[in-house]
Amino acid sequence: MEKLTFYALSAPEKLDRIGAYLSERLIRDVSRHRYGYVCIAMEALDQLLMACHCQSINLFVESFLKMVAKLLESEKPNLQILGTNSFVKFANIEEDTPSYHRSYDFFVSRFSEMCHSSHDDLDIRTKIRMSGIKGLQGVVRKTVNDELQANIWDPQHMDKIVPSLLFNLQHVEEAESRSPSPLQATEKEKESPTELAERCLRELLGRAAYGNIKNAIKPVLIHLDNHSLWEPKIFATCCFRIIMYSIQPQHSHLVIQQLLGHLDANSKSAATVRAGIVEVLSEAAVIAASGSVGPTVLEVFNTLLRQLRLSIDYALTGSYDCAAGVSTKIIKEHEERMFQEAVIKTIGSFASTLPTYQQSEVMVFIMNKVPLPSTQQSIEAGKAGENRNRLTQIMLLKSLLQVSVGFQCSNMLTALPSAFLDRLLSAALMEDAEIRLFVLEILISFIDRHGNRQKFSTISTISDISVLKLKVDKCSRQDTVFMKKHGQQLYRHIYLICKEESNVQSHYEALYSMLMLISIELANEEVVVDLIRLVLAVQEIAQINEDNLTAYNRCALFALGAAYLNLISQLTTVPTFCQHIHEVIQMRQKEAPYLLPEDVFVERPRLSKSLDRLGPEVFFWQSKISEVLGGSGYNSDRLSTPYIPQLTDEDRLSKRKSIGETISLQVEVESRNSPEREQRAPAEEITYETLKKAIVDSVAVEEQERERRRQVVEKFQKAPFEEIAAHCGARATLLQSKLNQIFEITIRPPPSPSGTITAAYGQPQNHSIPVYEMKFPDLCVY
Repeated sequence: MEKLTFYALSAPEKLDRIGAYLSERLIRDVSRHRYGYVCIAMEALDQLLMACHCQSINLFVESFLKMVAKLLESEKPNLQILGTNSFVKFANIEEDTPSYHRSYDFFVSRFSEMCHSSHDDLDIRTKIRMSGIKGLQGVVRKTVNDELQANIWDPQHMDKIVPSLLFNLQHVEEAESRSPSPLQATEKEKESPTELAERCLRELLGRAAYGNIKNAIKPVLIHLDNHSLWEPKIFATCCFRIIMYSIQPQHSHLVIQQLLGHLDANSKSAATVRAGIVEVLSEAAVIAASGSVGPTVLEVFNTLLRQLRLSIDYALTGSYDCAAGVSTKIIKEHEERMFQEAVIKTIGSFASTLPTYQQSEVMVFIMNKVPLPSTQQSIEAGKAGENRNRLTQIMLLKSLLQVSVGFQCSNMLTALPSAFLDRLLSAALMEDAEIRLFVLEILISFIDRHGNRQKFSTISTISDISVLKLKVDKCSRQDTVFMKKHGQQLYRHIYLICKEESNVQSHYEALYSMLMLISIELANEEVVVDLIRLVLAVQEIAQINEDNLTAYNRCALFALGAAYLNLISQLTTVPTFCQHIHEVIQMRQKEAPYLLPEDVFVERPRLSKSLDRLGPEVFFWQSKISEVLGGSGYNSDRLSTPYIPQLTDEDRLSKRKSIGETISLQVEVESRNSPEREQRAPAEEITYETLKKAIVDSVAVEEQERERRRQVVEKFQKAPFEEIAAHCGARATLLQSKLNQIFEITIRPPPSPSGTITAAYGQPQNHSIPVYEMKFPDLCVY
């Protein structure tokens, strides 16, 4: 062997003839079953290959590959393994000159076939499969960096290589004792096809360039489809975790896009399959956060929301198309609900990976998809339409809540733009109790920037708030501007939500949290005064009970007011204010414990039906609070003015039938937009007669306008053409005469310093002077 090697190195032109001779001997020995000679020939070839790196090695390699192919074609496992080992050695050699005519198609096909070996003997089967994986690894290494070689990224090769690796990776869950990472694996485990396939897959994906990612990922999706591997989702999640950690970070968004496209392609697949894809998408999105999520962020959410809407339709109809039967409706509803939860979770996890400004855009995007009873967005009619609208509203608000939970923004003006806030608050006026609760939770997650939310999860009248360990910062300038702009809007919606009869304990807890968080996060002196007025107005709702609320609702509102005023009095640290609140709470404990949260917000609330016979000592009085706070520098005039909500278009758009809400008038001193201007203009005295006149006059004017429009339309529909032409002609003549008058005025000369130019007879003369002859002052000339 030494002599042969020396001869080959000293006469490199003879190398191809040596290779041809050895190849001929090996092929003959294989066919005659002389396996000892076969091993000798392969050993000789391997040593020559490792020693000779001259330019004429190309022809020798042709002979070498021919011999490897012959061994791989053999049915003997040992020969296949021998051929593979020789090929792997060859693959690790860096050749000096490229090859233009070498083909690896056979090797890709054969190694892939070996990866799927089903030999009866388990040890032999394992060895063959491992040889196949090593062979594929060798092909990839040999071809991936040489542009003149066969393009290994072509679909024809990827469709064989990737499924072969995944097939061996599938047993990853069966190995109970598998260590969490390859570095910690034992020597025995490193020899398993699973471990080897994972290493090979990671290496393959790590070498993938931007244009090759799609060809590498598509076979993975097809394999998971063909073998129904989305439903348990454990293997699919494991695969994509390997993929996301192996590819270059800047290519992450390409994988996300392919998963979204695959989700769209499976729109009519079983809910469990779609849920599996969405779960995998969720995992991939979290990993992609370290790299780039890509420019098409809204497209991601658009796809997810579209799938959510489709799922709602499937759950309602019970089938993927109208022609199908409805026998599996119950099962499908359950599966679709799981899918919807998976989508919502994915929306949340995906949004959490985005920067703040993109999260804001996503929330506006989701809110714009929520169907609301407004003039711009039509609501589907009928029972089925109502169900679809309600489910869509709930699912989208759930998604919005998921995004808002992870949203952190110091500036409330940018976090809650006007268009977004208006739509969100209009949803708060809907009759559905679940939707109202979602809106409150979303607002709370926006306002709570210091994690105080959990401290107000239970409503109580604690005597010392220092045990809560509240995190309080001074109200920033941006927060002050936000409350000046949107404060009245927020108060109004809190007030209207309090009047809802369908409220349960969770609603009152959310309202309490919201009032307290506004007081801590966004409050200056003016906001505190407004909140106290609002809570006193809520107490009045329960006291007067114009809306015929139940005993529970009334007691809950009394308890809510007591709990809030107890906390706000301690936050303001005005001793006389604290004393008044404490006295009323003590009186309630003695006389009417059912007006305190400790008796109302429990599993079995203790209520009283004699709420109309309560004495004045158990109420918080506006005059008393105004007096004690006014003495400490608060605006006593503002405090003594009862809170009355403003009338807006939302009242007309909401489904409420309450006359009091529809015709409520703005009586309070301040206006949301310009409080100073409102204070200067004294409020008009409002009596029964003025109210009656306002209603009757507005109705009469509307009737007259409607009648006039009807007559005009009728005239143009029924009158003869000549009459219409004459009418239009007269109007055109009138317009022309007006234009002529305007033209006459504009072409007159400018007046002279002495007045009008007068002729000898005293008659004024108007001369038209051209513009270029007019004399202008210097300052007028540019």
